[in-house]
Amino acid sequence: MSSGQPGVLLVHAHPDDESITNGVTMAACVAAGARVTLVTCTLGEEGEVIPASLGRLTADRDDALGPYRADELAVAMAALGVTDHRLLGGPGRYRDSGMMGLPSNDRPGAFWRADLDEAAEALAEIIVETRPRVLITYDPDGGYGHPDHIQAHRVAMRAVHRAADTHRVDRVLWNCLPLTEAERALTRLRQNGPGRFPDVAAVGDLPGVAPDAELALAVRGTPEQYAAKQAAMAAHVTQIEVAGETFALSNGLAQPLWRTEYFRLGLGDPPPPGAVDDVFAGLAGRTV
Repeated sequence: MSSGQPGVLLVHAHPDDESITNGVTMAACVAAGARVTLVTCTLGEEGEVIPASLGRLTADRDDALGPYRADELAVAMAALGVTDHRLLGGPGRYRDSGMMGLPSNDRPGAFWRADLDEAAEALAEIIVETRPRVLITYDPDGGYGHPDHIQAHRVAMRAVHRAADTHRVDRVLWNCLPLTEAERALTRLRQNGPGRFPDVAAVGDLPGVAPDAELALAVRGTPEQYAAKQAAMAAHVTQIEVAGETFALSNGLAQPLWRTEYFRLGLGDPPPPGAVDDVFAGLAGRTV
């Protein structure tokens, strides 16, 4: 990507989602001179905690995980060079809903219960302010069915439409993993062994796996951008354990730490066939 690019807006559900899914893409956009804005919808208050020394932070104990994860997010964004990162509606407006079917889904303030028009209006205001040409978020299933990921998708898509009279987002991209590449990477990981982790994830454990034919664009990281992603993921110490080119969440299952990030077209102008490394590829008038 050349310098002077227009802006990209990323909409994620919890701190750590952005680094796992889009760390390379964010670092690449920053390196290219693009304006990068991250909107995080909740602070992930209902998350599990990996280090035993921090176990008191969980919702069923001190309920202090949200502010801790906010600090982790700030460190991760510094690693990626992203200076504009915001919480949807401001700090504390929406709370992590927890996994689907848990009582926390119905807790007052849970993002899953958010009024869609209200949340979309808050995001639309950010769209109008920052004027991104590309917006990145989840697919309609939220990648793996988490209620906050599904809600983030719904809010993002509605916000794009609400803002359209003032600012048109040219392209909406949905994070994905092509099925063939997901299977190939997991096979390599099983052959090499899970390292410090007890086992290797299955394809069904990975978010956003989609048929290869639906792939619209891929962003391959330079070594420097991949290192920035590794550092950003490692900053989320309560949620992620990074071991070289693998990582695990609280379930302890080894996953590939993706050097290339993949996208489906959700809305708007399609990238040229075979587009790589440029989320703005094919958009007319690619200047700020």
